[in-house]
Amino acid sequence: MKLQKVTDCEKALNNFSSEEIVARAQLFAGVEAGTTFWSREVFEKGAVKVLELCKAGEYREDVKSILKSNGHQVLEKLAEFKINFLIPGNQFDELPAPPIGLTYRGDIQLLERRIVAIVGTRNPTPYGSKVAAEFAANFADREWVVASGGAYGIDSAAHKGALISEGETIAVMASGLDVLYPAGNSRLFSAIEENGLLISEYMPGTPALPFRFLNRNRIIAAISEGTIVVEAAFRSGSLRTARDAESIRRKVLAIPGPINSPLSEGCHRLIGEGAAVICTGVNDALELMR
Repeated sequence: MKLQKVTDCEKALNNFSSEEIVARAQLFAGVEAGTTFWSREVFEKGAVKVLELCKAGEYREDVKSILKSNGHQVLEKLAEFKINFLIPGNQFDELPAPPIGLTYRGDIQLLERRIVAIVGTRNPTPYGSKVAAEFAANFADREWVVASGGAYGIDSAAHKGALISEGETIAVMASGLDVLYPAGNSRLFSAIEENGLLISEYMPGTPALPFRFLNRNRIIAAISEGTIVVEAAFRSGSLRTARDAESIRRKVLAIPGPINSPLSEGCHRLIGEGAAVICTGVNDALELMR
């Protein structure tokens, strides 16, 4: 998968014009991430054309926030925060709402590597935390990149497992990269930025809100070859990641747990519905993702 990378408003090694890059930045700042209509319009017509249609009054949707933005100023603001801007590559094409843009800090070339997502509950059992960390460490030892959402619980265990094994990890955030959430993971985020990648679909200053966590889950699914759900309740945001992965034909694996554990109900549900393959070890996972 080829990256389409833009840093400091300069044209990257791709076919995007500077005009398209600036237009993307304007739409990125003016549209709520994950809005299907605007995402598809940009994906199908290009940002320059979409802005032309906005200015011509061709849309019934509210375009005030789009026209109020300024692409050059958006890129300058990102540069002030030492945040880079990325025009997403083709790994996102199958999503109903491909991201208009992404911001990042760290090593963007990690998106070129083999990536596995490890996700789960924010309140895991010791069993869940141990499994997540061990899976992450084993994948890292095999030179896979581990992706997750930076949250407490399974996400943190996965990130830490990769880092302890001197591997690389990617955290996909549900806020701007200057207001990383949860704040209690600030040291972890610093370590990920230094030894991995932080990415977001949001401008600096954007707070993490519940619906944004659900939106960002599709990004985790899209960048990964497979998603492993370690522990998840019957209704869990991690199941959304699994559903998103399944919808774009990525592998979905679930770790079984005790039949009386509420935190394994979501995994058992995925397995029972045929939405995920049962996974009992790293060798299983590697075999399934060949």
